[in-house]
Amino acid sequence: MGKVLGIGNALVDIMTKLESDELLMDFSLPKGSMQLVDNESVKKVMNGTEHLEKKISSGGSAANTIHGLARLNVETGFMGKVGNDEFGVFFENDLKESGISPKLYKSKTNSGHAVALISPDSERTFATFLGAAVELSADDLSSAHFKDFDYFHIEGYLVQNHDLIEQALKLAKKNNLKISLDLASYNVVEENLEFLISIVEKYVDIIFANEEEAKAFTGKDPLEALDIMSEKCEIAIVKIGSKGSLIKNGDDIFEIGTIDVNPKDTTGAGDLYASGFLYGLVKGFSLLRCGEIASILSGKVIEVIGAKMENDRWEDVRKLIKNTEIRK
Repeated sequence: MGKVLGIGNALVDIMTKLESDELLMDFSLPKGSMQLVDNESVKKVMNGTEHLEKKISSGGSAANTIHGLARLNVETGFMGKVGNDEFGVFFENDLKESGISPKLYKSKTNSGHAVALISPDSERTFATFLGAAVELSADDLSSAHFKDFDYFHIEGYLVQNHDLIEQALKLAKKNNLKISLDLASYNVVEENLEFLISIVEKYVDIIFANEEEAKAFTGKDPLEALDIMSEKCEIAIVKIGSKGSLIKNGDDIFEIGTIDVNPKDTTGAGDLYASGFLYGLVKGFSLLRCGEIASILSGKVIEVIGAKMENDRWEDVRKLIKNTEIRK
């Protein structure tokens, strides 16, 4: 079985259930977006939501994807940077306890953390203080990090550090890794469009996008966006929420449905979709079955608060994956 290495912002998520969307306006946070904020601003959000129900877990888009793969018994590693503080210790211990090989650098800066504000309709909005996470640099990387891995997964939130991403992509290609990129957020795509198009055309084999991200990347609606994206890489995926997802490879298009769920929080849906899809690729499954497994994981995770599922839910996931064997 292939091994998967991830790189991303090492963050601790503070999942917070909102009673209404009014607080989003108070904090000037556009609903459904990921906004980068400074330490004082994230403190303001945390203080303004201290009366609300919260749950703390390790997070970051790529880290969530790697955690999902690890729960499916794929050998994994994760690269990032944390501070020498409580959040940093929490993040590293969570990797180790999940069987993920930690490739973490340390900083004197506070560890990154994100307040995930969950609206009553399950949509989530992030106020993210990157802290030490953003200090990961091209100089930290070496070819040795990529040896013995087969896939390299990148979160789009990192593209604001162009030098880091370009160096990581070059090293991954030098070591013959397949590269997957999750576009991560429509506003990040809009702000880094030219760079994103360039790296996708040069390096990326697999690209994940939701409907809004695909539109930001191509200016088109899902099906047309899928066509444009698939011309730039080997496999293109556009996720269209409750309508499922679309996958294109060459001239082949696969329409993937959803499973029946009782949604509570969409946090991690895209990240776990990538986990399921990459798991299928690692196992050598057809793209149709990869998509079905991705749909299972993304559906199951939105039934819980946050991007982490308990053991009994993972048992359900494994049973459902077993049931997709007719799609080999």
